[in-house]
Amino acid sequence: MSQPSEPDEELMRALYREHAGPLLAYVLRLVAGDRQRAEDVVQETLIRAWKNAGQLNRATGSVRPWLVTVARRIVIDGHRSRQARPQEVDPAPLEVIPAEDEIDKALWLMTLSDALDDLTPAHREVLVETYFKGRTVNEAAETLGIPSGTVRSRVFYALRSMKLALEERGVTA
Repeated sequence: MSQPSEPDEELMRALYREHAGPLLAYVLRLVAGDRQRAEDVVQETLIRAWKNAGQLNRATGSVRPWLVTVARRIVIDGHRSRQARPQEVDPAPLEVIPAEDEIDKALWLMTLSDALDDLTPAHREVLVETYFKGRTVNEAAETLGIPSGTVRSRVFYALRSMKLALEERGVTA
């Protein structure tokens, strides 16, 4: 590999001395004050200037307009590439969020289901209609085809039986 020639090194030093500060100030405005990103853009701009040193040597006048255009295009390209792919998410914060304990809920549902099995079919169906399906007494009576007074009475006795069945399983109020 060949070493960069002395004129290229001198050109880069001169470009950096003359243009890095103003270029950084310009790019900082483009990237909303993100200094690290702005420094990366300035570095990439100067690398591109180094790669195109032959064209810069032939140019007459200031190279700052060329540098500003390249920096602006790098910022635009970076913005477009971030829009094109989804933002990466660090999974670390998710590890500290406590997960809901579903075991207690599952055990409660199993116990409730067992207690419901101890009830008579008539008591079980009125509880299912009123408590689990959320129907009113009149709606449950219509669905079951029995008088609403019978539904009220069965609900009362079903709840008493359910309380006893749950107490037998160690569940207290």
